[in-house]
Amino acid sequence: MLVTIILAVGAGIGWSYLKFHHDDQHALTLYGNVDIREVNLGFRVAGKLSKLAYDEGDAVKQGELLAQLDDEPYRNLVARAAAQAQSLREHLRLLETGNRPQEIAQAKALLHEREVASANARHLFQRAEQSALAKGISNQERDNAEAGYLEANAQLASARQNLSLLAAGFREEDIAQAKADLAQAEAALADARLQQQDTTLTAPADGIIFTRAQEAGAILPVGATVFTLSLQHPVWIRAYVHEPDLGHIHTGGKVTIVNDSHPEQQYNGHIGFISPRAEFTPKTVETAQLRTALVYRLRVVVDNPDQGLLQGMPVTIRLASQP
Repeated sequence: MLVTIILAVGAGIGWSYLKFHHDDQHALTLYGNVDIREVNLGFRVAGKLSKLAYDEGDAVKQGELLAQLDDEPYRNLVARAAAQAQSLREHLRLLETGNRPQEIAQAKALLHEREVASANARHLFQRAEQSALAKGISNQERDNAEAGYLEANAQLASARQNLSLLAAGFREEDIAQAKADLAQAEAALADARLQQQDTTLTAPADGIIFTRAQEAGAILPVGATVFTLSLQHPVWIRAYVHEPDLGHIHTGGKVTIVNDSHPEQQYNGHIGFISPRAEFTPKTVETAQLRTALVYRLRVVVDNPDQGLLQGMPVTIRLASQP
């Protein structure tokens, strides 16, 4: 009986060993380093730095105000652009509305006055012509009457043209030019407002302030780095796999990740990218194979990152290959 029990226990241990050994043969262990994205933050406009809201090591949320430039020059720019746009807007409205009724009425009155003057000059000319035929007046007087009649007709024609222009309003070309001028002024106003908005620096994403590069009072050029932000998402692991193991992994494959500082803390992740090009193993990668062996770079996306994963930290990646 005792022999039977010993044999059964031995068989169980042997089966467990073989199963464990078989499973272990179908598991890949890779080594890599944490790769956290960083972004250099600065202003799109130049100016005097008036306020810094955070310091190195502070956690920030997306959209929070990080820094502020003195925006008085940009507020003045907006005011000037707004005034110019309003002036051109009123000019366009004047052109589209046309002339005032009082101006048209005045032109009509002038036309009537010129019509009366022309009729009277014609009458005087006719009388002078008849008198000249009867030798009642000299030829000079007759010529003066004719000249007065012609002048009155010219003034009448001018009054008619003036009334026609006032009634027709402004030319389409003038209105089109005014519209183009207004559009240009409104674009300049929008640009001025955008520059004023750019005097505030906000966090583009959740993260940790890694570097504070400026202090209040500094005169900054465009694009000068004020903060370096370490992003909380995404957190990647840069790792490398040897060519013989490449067929056992695939994009989207699940992995587990541990680090030396807290080996009991396990992170979940998946393979997000497999490089299509082979390269030599970087010297920073810890591997048991020869460093001259060709490998393929992997990007492992950590699904549940926290503050325990720091930039450059070495980690161990375990993933189950396909049988």
